[in-house]
Amino acid sequence: MAAELEKKEYDLAPLKESKLPIIWVLGGPGSGKGTQCDKIVAKYGYTHLSTGDLLRNEVQSGSERGKKLNAIMEQGELVPLDSVLGLLAEALLANVTSSKGFLIDGYPRELEQGLTFEEQIAECTVILNFDVSPETMTKRLLHRAQTSGRVDDNEETIKKRLDTFSKHSKPVIEHFFSKCKTVNAERDPAEIFKDVEACLDSLKTAA
Repeated sequence: MAAELEKKEYDLAPLKESKLPIIWVLGGPGSGKGTQCDKIVAKYGYTHLSTGDLLRNEVQSGSERGKKLNAIMEQGELVPLDSVLGLLAEALLANVTSSKGFLIDGYPRELEQGLTFEEQIAECTVILNFDVSPETMTKRLLHRAQTSGRVDDNEETIKKRLDTFSKHSKPVIEHFFSKCKTVNAERDPAEIFKDVEACLDSLKTAA
């Protein structure tokens, strides 16, 4: 099934020439990164992109590619990296004239995704890594499960999700160490955002 997805070519010159910041946003489930992304969009006018949303939107569009992606996901297979990068490239190019920067949420999930993004699309400017202890994330997710009725948020499944996140994100953080800004996300969202602002404001001065 994956082989049927055509690989498209993209002219990425407008993105590279724009020199807009591209920020990868990392953080485990329950790290609060979604809240921080909303705050960044509101203050800085960045475009918030999530690979999960891009995939869902493509499937819902009913396009030929969307149907093929849906078939892959329904079989429980991983969507090919080329397809994910294609959706990201299209979203970046579609917003390049109106945006002040890009937040790519929950990407890369593993090192290969990060390396291929830089090789095929553009360099990442900085990585915001929202760091929270497994205990705090578990507590937050269990609380969320009580209020939302999400059945996948029980202690055992949460532990698996956190272990998977930790195993795959660690090599990303180690490899891109010089670009990585780790933020203590155990605190109040307003306190966390002060650190985020300091990081993003320093990008402006550097530019």
